[in-house]
Amino acid sequence: MGDTLISLLRQLRSGYPNRPALFPQSIILCGIRDVKDYRMHSDIEKAIVTGGSAFNIKAKSLRLGNFTTQEIEELYRQHTSETGQPFSNDVFPLVWDLTEGQPWLVNALAYEVCFEMKEGKDRGTAITADIIQQAKENLILRRETHLDQLTDKLKEDRIKRVLTPLLVGSGDIEEIPEDDIDYAVDLGLIKRKPQLAIANRIYQEIIPRQLTNSAQATMVQEASWYMTTDGRLDMDKLLTAFQDFFRKHFESWVDGYDYAEAGAQLLLQAFLQRIVNGGGRVEREYGLGRMRTDLLVIWPLNIDKNLPIDHYTRFYKAQQAVVELKLLYGSLQATIKQGLEQTYTYMDKCGAKEGYLLIFNPSTKKPWREKLFKKTGTFKDVKINIYGM
Repeated sequence: MGDTLISLLRQLRSGYPNRPALFPQSIILCGIRDVKDYRMHSDIEKAIVTGGSAFNIKAKSLRLGNFTTQEIEELYRQHTSETGQPFSNDVFPLVWDLTEGQPWLVNALAYEVCFEMKEGKDRGTAITADIIQQAKENLILRRETHLDQLTDKLKEDRIKRVLTPLLVGSGDIEEIPEDDIDYAVDLGLIKRKPQLAIANRIYQEIIPRQLTNSAQATMVQEASWYMTTDGRLDMDKLLTAFQDFFRKHFESWVDGYDYAEAGAQLLLQAFLQRIVNGGGRVEREYGLGRMRTDLLVIWPLNIDKNLPIDHYTRFYKAQQAVVELKLLYGSLQATIKQGLEQTYTYMDKCGAKEGYLLIFNPSTKKPWREKLFKKTGTFKDVKINIYGM
């Protein structure tokens, strides 16, 4: 970094004419970004120095891209060829869906299921999509080194400038500095196509979990408080409780918080994550310009008493509930109308039978008694509960 990296590049440049007698014939520099794209601050020169000037000696710049679905299958089949342990055909599209081919994640999932998880160590056991789902959860909860280092980047200002509008779902790509976007893409945190978005489903879970880790730790919430006699989550009771929690804690929680603009979305996710940690999961979707956050709460039913509670993916049935959070823009009536359609669309996509729409009013001038409400709406004859806050 800084002067040390500048010194290294200048040594490469000055030693280049002496090859091969007094200097290495060739050198590979491996890093997150092409060195020519770095903007290095020199404490000695009190200026920004770019890496490009040293690289008229460069032969080629190569980039390791993500695996394709076919390459993921080829990689995993190598394990089958050597050990005889098969993978179910539904594993490969699931791994792609979770990782979008990010090389470290693809390998980490396979290593977890084949060499760390008890059932996967038995070479006679076929690796199924259920086991992959559990491996994903294991990686997130253990905060593997790669994932831990990645979350450390969330503290950087240029990453905040990119991630905040993605988490909120609002903003214009033209307002984000291009170099910040390039940096986040190079880190693998986001992708550009088909639209600017968080890179993959695993990162979509890690980022909000990491940002709300302290909030989750201090929340006194248990899933058992919101369970019905038949083992379902009472989502209306849960979200009504969140309204009260939000009113009491929102302002104090986001005060001085790095991602304050995304505070409503993150606090909701922290609350839900705290509840479903007992066995369910929350799936998330973000995207710039969506003007909303799409959440899918999955809660296991018909529990097999012979399995540990964390093997939720083994359960044959699950309760699915869509929770949509929208920021109030313009009139409340128009926001609700648009939100009902968006909630219905996401319910239809997920096959969920329950839909809940939360409208967050960011105004600091309105008192809470005017912001808080609960009502029922419908879209195409589908009932959707609406909560204002």
